[in-house]
Amino acid sequence: MANKRRLVVGITGATGSIYAVRMLQTLREKAPDIETHLVVSPSGVLNIKYELDLDRKAVHDMADRVYSFRDVGATLASGGFDTAGMVVVPCSMRTLAAVAHGFSDNLITRAADVTLKERRRLVLMVRETPLNLAHLRNMTSVTEMGGVIFPPLPAFYHHPKTIEEMVDHTVARVLELVGIDVQGPRWEGT
Repeated sequence: MANKRRLVVGITGATGSIYAVRMLQTLREKAPDIETHLVVSPSGVLNIKYELDLDRKAVHDMADRVYSFRDVGATLASGGFDTAGMVVVPCSMRTLAAVAHGFSDNLITRAADVTLKERRRLVLMVRETPLNLAHLRNMTSVTEMGGVIFPPLPAFYHHPKTIEEMVDHTVARVLELVGIDVQGPRWEGT
């Protein structure tokens, strides 16, 4: 795996765990040159079980490397650990707030902080509506630091027929933002 590019994937307790699982599956199937480094929050584990009826081991088995949420001393917490970037999918408003204010109190928020300080691509797939002023200010703050706020909103120009097609399109768009092309549908104009 030494020649592979690394992508950090954080899963938090917001709704939308289908995006995280599908991202890991897509990377495994369509991007063999990418090594995935996974961190799942305790709430993320609960959401995956509730929304998809998958246990922790099933999700861990989709990644190349898995780290404890509480291990802020893991290799991901160092700027010397070179990555293509990080995606937090889904991203809770608590995690957004922690990233916006530099609270590196767990491995997801610490890895996000490192991603920003090293000027690598950080994509937060925030999940909450409606948005209050604190949410909007936190999104602005992360954007000003160089992060990308990407709510997983479906597109319809590719005429999806299933939820899976909508999820796959969103996953492909997010992966493009970190320089990983998995050949999702693209807008070709009218």
